[in-house]
Amino acid sequence: MQTAVVALVCLVAFQLNAVADNDKPINVTQLPATAQQVLKKYFPSKKVALAKQETGLFDKAYDVVFNNGEKVEFDRRGNWTEIDCKSSSVPAGLVPAKISQYVKSTYPGTKILQIEKDDNQYEVKLSNRLEITFNKNFQVVDID
Repeated sequence: MQTAVVALVCLVAFQLNAVADNDKPINVTQLPATAQQVLKKYFPSKKVALAKQETGLFDKAYDVVFNNGEKVEFDRRGNWTEIDCKSSSVPAGLVPAKISQYVKSTYPGTKILQIEKDDNQYEVKLSNRLEITFNKNFQVVDID
């Protein structure tokens, strides 16, 4: 009896894992409208190499990878969650003004190469290899 219960639990866990890792390529036109607007406004000259939808157990997300390796990730509503521009600057219009001002005044001449946000904080990576974490009020909480 115990063996049957263990086997059933393992089977259910495997099925949930398979559902949670469901990534599929999509066309850019299948992205949420908000994501499409971000791409058109801030990355108009970039050629999309891959757009994909990541379907998790309880949520959905989208990734867009450009031919030059740069990447933008979006949540289910099409709001960006991460922008990785490798060696070029993240478009200024996508960086909150207080973060941009802090970086310009504290680290003049550096570029923001990557920015990531969640509900509670922003993390930026600079061209001088520093990583700065800001809380939701745009106060610096960590520097690596």
